[in-house]
Amino acid sequence: MGHPVVAVAIVFVSAAIAMAASSQYSHHPLDPLTATEITAIRAAVLASPLVPARPLFFHYVGLDEPDKPDVLSYAYGAADAAATSSQMTLPRRAFVIARAGGQSHEFTVDIAADNASVLSHAVHRGPGFPMFTDEDQIAAMALPYTYPPFVESVRRRGLDVGEVGCGVLSRGWFGAEQPAYGGARVAKMKCVVVDYNATANIYARPVEGVVMVVDLDRMAIIGYRDRAVFTVPKAEGTDYRADKVGPPFTGPAAPPGVVVQPEGRGFHVHGHLVKWANWEFHVGFDMRAGTVISLASVNDTDAGGLKRRVLYRGFVSEIFVPYMDPEEEWYFHTFTDAGEYGLGALASQLQRGVDCPANAVYMDGYYAGSDGKPVKAEDVICLFERYAGDVAWRHTNGIGLGGLFSEVRPDVTLVVRMVVTVGNYDYTLDWEFKTVGSIKIVVSLSGILEMKAINYTHVDQIREDTHGTLITENTIGVYHDHFVTYHLDLDIDGTRNSFIKNNIVPKRNTGVRATGGAPAPRRSYWTVLYEVAETEAEGQVNINSAPADLLFVNPSKKTKIGNEVGYRLIPTGATATSLLADDDYPERRASYTKKQVWVTPYNKSEKWASGLYAEQSTGDDNLAAWSKRNRSIKDEDIVLWYTVGLHHVPYQEDFPVMPTISGALEVRPSNFFERNPLIRTKPPENSPNCSCSIGGSA
Repeated sequence: MGHPVVAVAIVFVSAAIAMAASSQYSHHPLDPLTATEITAIRAAVLASPLVPARPLFFHYVGLDEPDKPDVLSYAYGAADAAATSSQMTLPRRAFVIARAGGQSHEFTVDIAADNASVLSHAVHRGPGFPMFTDEDQIAAMALPYTYPPFVESVRRRGLDVGEVGCGVLSRGWFGAEQPAYGGARVAKMKCVVVDYNATANIYARPVEGVVMVVDLDRMAIIGYRDRAVFTVPKAEGTDYRADKVGPPFTGPAAPPGVVVQPEGRGFHVHGHLVKWANWEFHVGFDMRAGTVISLASVNDTDAGGLKRRVLYRGFVSEIFVPYMDPEEEWYFHTFTDAGEYGLGALASQLQRGVDCPANAVYMDGYYAGSDGKPVKAEDVICLFERYAGDVAWRHTNGIGLGGLFSEVRPDVTLVVRMVVTVGNYDYTLDWEFKTVGSIKIVVSLSGILEMKAINYTHVDQIREDTHGTLITENTIGVYHDHFVTYHLDLDIDGTRNSFIKNNIVPKRNTGVRATGGAPAPRRSYWTVLYEVAETEAEGQVNINSAPADLLFVNPSKKTKIGNEVGYRLIPTGATATSLLADDDYPERRASYTKKQVWVTPYNKSEKWASGLYAEQSTGDDNLAAWSKRNRSIKDEDIVLWYTVGLHHVPYQEDFPVMPTISGALEVRPSNFFERNPLIRTKPPENSPNCSCSIGGSA
């Protein structure tokens, strides 16, 4: 990690200002819920006679987007402005999950009218629970302080109860091998030493050996276990705050950089619609998914600026993080971060000039608190143009009468960023749009390890599997995985697409020439075998198993020379898959992590890879379960599910805070354009060696 780059923009306008400046702006059907709408939703639900039980807590409030054909008609079907205006009547609805009387209630709320009203209500009677709320966690955190067994456990470790703080953790699902507690909404709690005068790194000082079970509806501790006393790691050397580690600051440093945009920003934000270079797309916010990218289309300049569809809707569907310690206090650490805690609800306020450069534009989000009232998530999305010194394309001609010249075009991209802090981990989630027509999706991990206290101070003392790395005295960084699953509803030049595997296979050279000529001495080569996936079973791919280009094509659209237009999937690192046994309970809940690629037919209800009720889910309502129907995916409206996977073996450099590590995927045009879409890009001003100055010095 280098020194942060400082960006200077001649024109800087926040998204909020840009939106306010447009008095003509009205709601896009995919716009995220506003504070006013959330307030109206709350009033409608609380006024409904369908659920008289109180108290009632809101666990999820999100946009219930209109049906896809209607949205597509709104976005692409209007021939003129009058038609666009007439299409502003799409339904505006919200989907709500709330709990009251020990049950999970689902509401559909109409918010298009002046007075919001409940359209439908249902009670969830299957397995699993909705996301935790802040109220759940705050109330549970207060319980241990007056629980005598816990007070005694803390005393046994030489601590005062006022020095300790506890957090709520999902207990996962382990079938009949864990207590059922009568079907109650139960979680576990573990504790750390909290002394910010000593260190901000509370995760480095666990109170090991103690686990509590709490009933979140009754808000009572119903189970307790203090198995063994372990040494509490010391605070010294664990802090990461600047005023604690310096001055002096003796770490590596580079001089700050400056990005100058003399003509101002190159992108325009109109409400939640973004236009930049040859791209147009919509940016949304959801309390579970975080950033939502919709209606991404690219303008084809060789086709007269024709707007061509690429992505209908994309977002992080789930982050599955299983830890590899089967000990009593650790086996249940198998988190589904989006479904249990909510990525949007945990989005961090971006630090201007550090998380995002100074030329960035910021967007706020709103979500419902447990009382249903709107909570403002300020500056949780930023957009900025990235000047990284990369090259979009180049060639130097040094042969022939043309003389020596070079043609080079710089690569500038547009980044949409959110940072989500889920407890100890920080995820930087980027959507990077490129002028070549690509969308690169990057997940970068930093933050703090989840650590286990142990009595060892040196690796020479260890004789058994500690399920992690000794990263400092009395501290194990536990082995674990990260599986970040994206829902990408690709619409390549239209809705009906097919999934293609261009399998790369080696061949022996037989010496037979199809076009005549003498035999060549080559003994081998490789070629491509074209395979169309017919059903979901054929759309499941472990990309590490065999070389192949994976494409999404529109069979009804072809280039002038006859190739099917398409986009291909390009993984970039972090391609791990789950190594857990198929019959292990965490794997049953997240069985889709056995393969990076799944392709399913579009279904509006299939949004969350871990299921709608991920907390304590059983795997009966997840991506893998849906795909068992083995539906057709050939020439259909299909969805790509891609998992960025990482096996994390901690090392000492990950302590006390981890340097960033990233994984990515890219969807890139493949026979989508007639030629390189950047061929007519204007060269940089005063380029010394381009063809306009043939023969110039090298």
